[in-house]
Amino acid sequence: MALLQERKQEIISDFQIHETDTGSVDVQIAMLTDRISKLSQHLQQNKKDFASRRGLMKMIGHRKRLLAYLMKQDAERYQALIKRLGIRR
Repeated sequence: MALLQERKQEIISDFQIHETDTGSVDVQIAMLTDRISKLSQHLQQNKKDFASRRGLMKMIGHRKRLLAYLMKQDAERYQALIKRLGIRR
């Protein structure tokens, strides 16, 4: 369930911090969130796809670690990002 190049560029342009930014924490979290939502939809239709479920759990864990890192580094940016992505409360 890889992201299409156009979608990836769209996410990068929406969440980049400066014009050459392609791998900041914000961009990584946004890409993971998009992949997680697509994979969640897939798993709702294919309930017995346990290999994809394992991949989903790994992505959720990775996003959780990145969010924890961002919260430690810059709490305001963390709050703005989770509000913008619509994750957590």
